[in-house]
Amino acid sequence: MKRFHLLFGMVVVIVFILTGQYMEYVHNRLLPDGTRMLYRSRHIYILLAGLLNLIIGTYFIPQPRGWRRTLQLVGSILIILGPGLLLAGFFSEPRRGPNETKVAAFGIFAVALGTVLHVLSGLRRKDEKREPV
Repeated sequence: MKRFHLLFGMVVVIVFILTGQYMEYVHNRLLPDGTRMLYRSRHIYILLAGLLNLIIGTYFIPQPRGWRRTLQLVGSILIILGPGLLLAGFFSEPRRGPNETKVAAFGIFAVALGTVLHVLSGLRRKDEKREPV
């Protein structure tokens, strides 16, 4: 899972660069302000999701079997699904306008919930010992 997050994060950061090029060369800064802001916000969310995957790929420590491992796995799945939803939102939502932006919202919620689940999976009670690094 560690290696997958790391590689996937690198791919998503490359996608971020490509979506920036798409905005620059396809739309050539000729979009109305509202549409341009929708493209930019989805563009930045893609970067956020890519960087989060890179961080998880760098620091991932599998939890022992049990509920913590389940939370960690579900969190990883959500964080991996998020960039796809954000990318779909990048290409489909700005043309529809601000009232039709559900796909990217699901991507944002997936990344946020996945992050919270990773945090919860890493919490320990005071009486549990941590392994030295």
